[in-house]
Amino acid sequence: MIHSSHTDRVVTIELARETKRNALDEEMVAGLAAAFAAAVDGGARAIVLTGRGPVFCAGADLSGPVYDKDFLDRLVATLQQIESTPVPVIAALNGPALGAGLQLAMAADLRVMAPDAAAEIPAAKIGVAVDEWTIRRLVSLVGAGPARGMLIGCEALTSERALAVGFANRIGDLAHAQRWAASIATLAPLTLAHYKLVLNGDGARDAAPADRAAAMMRAWTSADLTEGRTARAERRTPVFRGC
Repeated sequence: MIHSSHTDRVVTIELARETKRNALDEEMVAGLAAAFAAAVDGGARAIVLTGRGPVFCAGADLSGPVYDKDFLDRLVATLQQIESTPVPVIAALNGPALGAGLQLAMAADLRVMAPDAAAEIPAAKIGVAVDEWTIRRLVSLVGAGPARGMLIGCEALTSERALAVGFANRIGDLAHAQRWAASIATLAPLTLAHYKLVLNGDGARDAAPADRAAAMMRAWTSADLTEGRTARAERRTPVFRGC
């Protein structure tokens, strides 16, 4: 479900679970981790991450183990691996990036979005909460106002708006992202590795204060989360009660 290919020093990693809108399950997360490790071990100088079909990634597979702590731990570890990959990573958003799909895009260094692509964090619609890194990195990339709209209002970030606020570096398709990656692959790798370390030192990985960590866990252990799961299975609007 993960496909890798290379041209010269550029490796393209594709999420290839089109029938599930490239939603992440355990196999997908493990495959991503292995693909990034193999790309680095193989001498890649730039990596492009994209999705097959009309969707970049619909997030974690809600019919799978998304509510399992072990799965969440593996997902977080893979996001950290992508973020700390020593070569530039370009996320080529070929379509919607939702939830964990947006997290993948935020773990990358650069983002190229197709004109009809969009990014969204619908966690509040299903009763879960995203972690401190996601919130801080989102603020770092789009600014506090748009981040609040996306998190609290569950607003989608269109490609046009994403370019305006700086989340998207360019508008284009996969071929555009690959050409840019090929150009970046010719640049001084030690310089780029230094830039990555500095740019990713935005505080997003700092430990969350105890009260904020507890607030996130209250959402993950709440009756509202159970209601969100039940409502999704019953194809109805959830009724949240804040408990």
